Amino acid sequence: MVLELADGSLPVVRHWGTDLGELSTDDLSALTTAGRVAFFDSPFDVADAVPVLPEHARAWIGRPGVEGSRAGRHWSPVFRTTGPALASTTPDGTQRVVVRAADVAAYLEIELEIELHPGGLLRLRSTLTSTGGEDYVVGAVRHTLPVPEQADELLDFTGRHTYERIPQRQPFPAGVHSREVRTGRTGLDAVHLLCAGEPGFEARHGQVWAVHLGWSGNQQTYAERLHNGARLLGSGEALEHGEVRLSPGQSCTTPWMYAAHGTGLDEVTARFHAWLRSRPHAPTRPRPVTLNTWEAVYFGQSLERLTELADLGAEVGAERFVLDDGWFDGRRDDTTSLGDWTVSPDVWPDGLGPLIDHVHGLGMEFGLWVEPEMVSQDSDLARAHPEWLFAAGGRRGLDSRQQQVLDLGHPDAYAHVRDQLLDLLRTHEIAYLKWDHNRYLNDAGHAPGGEAGVRAHTLAAYRLMDELVAAQPGLEIESCAGGGGRVDLGVMERCVRVWASDCIDPLERQQIQRWTMALLPPGWVGTHVGSPRAHTTGRRHDLSFRAGTAIWGHLGIEWDLTSASPEEREELASWVAFHKAHRALLHEGVVVNGDHHDEAVRVHGVVSPDRDRALYSVAAVARPHTTGPGRVRLPGLDPARRYRVGVPSPGATPVLEGRGVVPWTREGLVLPGVVLTEVGLPMLPLLPEHSHLISAEETR
Repeated sequence: MVLELADGSLPVVRHWGTDLGELSTDDLSALTTAGRVAFFDSPFDVADAVPVLPEHARAWIGRPGVEGSRAGRHWSPVFRTTGPALASTTPDGTQRVVVRAADVAAYLEIELEIELHPGGLLRLRSTLTSTGGEDYVVGAVRHTLPVPEQADELLDFTGRHTYERIPQRQPFPAGVHSREVRTGRTGLDAVHLLCAGEPGFEARHGQVWAVHLGWSGNQQTYAERLHNGARLLGSGEALEHGEVRLSPGQSCTTPWMYAAHGTGLDEVTARFHAWLRSRPHAPTRPRPVTLNTWEAVYFGQSLERLTELADLGAEVGAERFVLDDGWFDGRRDDTTSLGDWTVSPDVWPDGLGPLIDHVHGLGMEFGLWVEPEMVSQDSDLARAHPEWLFAAGGRRGLDSRQQQVLDLGHPDAYAHVRDQLLDLLRTHEIAYLKWDHNRYLNDAGHAPGGEAGVRAHTLAAYRLMDELVAAQPGLEIESCAGGGGRVDLGVMERCVRVWASDCIDPLERQQIQRWTMALLPPGWVGTHVGSPRAHTTGRRHDLSFRAGTAIWGHLGIEWDLTSASPEEREELASWVAFHKAHRALLHEGVVVNGDHHDEAVRVHGVVSPDRDRALYSVAAVARPHTTGPGRVRLPGLDPARRYRVGVPSPGATPVLEGRGVVPWTREGLVLPGVVLTEVGLPMLPLLPEHSHLISAEETR
C-alpha cells in the first residue's frame, strides 16, 4: 500500500495491491505525480486525490466519508492534519500509520488508524470526537479504498435461512451498488465479502480487491463508480437517526474495515486466514470433534436418552458433547422460556450434573446451547421486566417464534443475563457455549423513549462474550444466529467457531462451506455429519458424501446415532479417525480451490504451509457434462517438487461399484508438482452427489 499525506489532507491511497517492492523517495514522489490527471473545465471532472474518508469540499461528488450535523450545521467537514503521521511496526510485523486531523470550524477531530498485517491483510478504522458546540449527530463514518479501471466485475453474496452465502456477480455499474443490513445482525443474506476484480476472476486467476466490515450490527458495504473515473469500495455502520450523538468531549470509534488484494480469490482468502490465525485468541489445540444433540433429539431431552447418545458418540470418536435447546426451565418447544436460564427441574430433576459427569467420564468436553439476547413473551423474565425488551415508538415489535430481543444496552438487563450465565459456568464444568441469535433487531428501540438501540446492543453483546471468557479462561464460544447469520470479523474477535448454516445437507454445504471459508479458516467453521435424510431439504445421501463433505472444517455429528446401524457407526468412526489423523493439515493448511472446466464438479483442498503434502476433494454437485469429472488439476503444489498421489478411502466407496478404475489410482503415482498443477490427472468415475479424496505427499 502506498499512502500520500500532503497539504495537511487526510491520506490518499495511491496504490494497494501487488507488492511493488522497495521504492525510493523519488519513486514514491513520481508515483503520486503519476496519479494526478488533467481536468477540463472543473476539478469535479476527475477524482485523483480522494482520501480514505472522502470529502465534498475536495471535489468528491459521491458518498462522503463523514456524515452528520449539529442541528443542520457542520454537515460538510474538511479535516486538516494536526501533526505528522505516526508510523510504527508492531512486534508481529504489522505496519501501522495513525493520522490525526481536525475541522476547527466544525468542532470535530478524527483519528484514523491504518494497519497492514505481514500476511497482506489491510484494515482501517476511525475515532470521531466532538470538541465543542451543541451535540453532533453522526449519520455515517465510512472508509473507502480505490480500485483500478480493470476491476470491472463485482462479486458479493446473498442468501436466506438454510441457503447462506450464495455468490452473485455483475459488471461494476455506474452509480452505487450498496448492500445494507437493517436487521441488527450480520445477516443470513450478508454481503460477506465485496470483491471487485478483472472480468472472469476465479479462485486461481485474475486480480481481485475485496473488503469486509468487521461488525455484527447494521451496516453498509458498497461499490461506487462515478462518471469522472473514480471506482471505490467502501463500508461503514448503518446508523439509525440519532443513534450516535456526541456531546462535547465524546467520541465514537468505527468498526474495522478489512481489505485484501490477490491474484485469484484464493490469495485473498489466504490473507484473511493468516490474520485470523495470528490473533491472540486463535485456538492452538486441535479442534475437538463435536457431537451436537439438536437434530438427534430436538426438545425430547432426558438423561437416559442423552447418555445413550453420548456413549455412541464416544464410540465413534467424538470429543465434545453439546446439549442444545430444551434444557432450561419450561422449554418444551420454541414458544417459551427464553430468558429463564435455569435448569429445568422437570427434565433434569437432579440438574445437569449427572449428564455432565457421564460425558466427562467418556473423555469428552461438555458444551451448552444458549440464546442470551432473546426473550420469549411467555417467560418469567418478560413478565417481570417488560421494560428490558426492545420497543420503538411505545409499541412492542412483531413476535418471531413468540420471542423478542433483550435490550443489552439496558444496564440492568445486561447484568441480569450476565449473572445467570456466570452462575451456570461456575456451577457446571462447561467448556463451550453455542451462542444462538434467532430474531432480527429491526425496529429496536430503547424503552421507555424508543431511541435506536442496535449499536449499543451489539457492543454490549461483544462485552458480554468478553466478560464470560475472562471469567472462565478456556471457554470457547460458537457464533450461531439462526444458522450462519452472524459470521463476521467483529464477532470473531471473541469467538473461535461459527455455525455456517442450519442446513447440513452435504450438497448445499458444498457451496455454503466453500464461501464461508473464503473468509474464515476451516478450523473455525462448524461442519457436521447429518442423518441419511437431511432434515432441511429431504434429500438422502450416502454416508461417504455426508462425511466426505463434513471433514473439511471443524468436524461434528448432528445425527441420532441410536438410529444408525452398527455398520454405519463403524463407517462413521473411520471417517472421524481419518479427520483426526489429518486434522492439523485440514485446519492449518492453505485453502485452495480448483478452477474446473465443468461447473458440476467441485475441486478444493488444503496444502500444508511448506507445500510438502496436500489433500483434495473432488465432488460431483450435479451430473458432469461427461461420464466423469474428467481431468482435474491439483492447485497449490510446488512446481519443482515431486509428489506421490493416491486415493484414500476412509469409508465405503459406492461410487466405484460397477465402475471402471483409472489405472493410476490402483497403486498411486509419482509426478512433478508442475504436472499435477498444470496438466492434472483423470479422475475416478463419480456419481452425482458423491465425492472422493486425493492425497499428495512429497517424495524424494
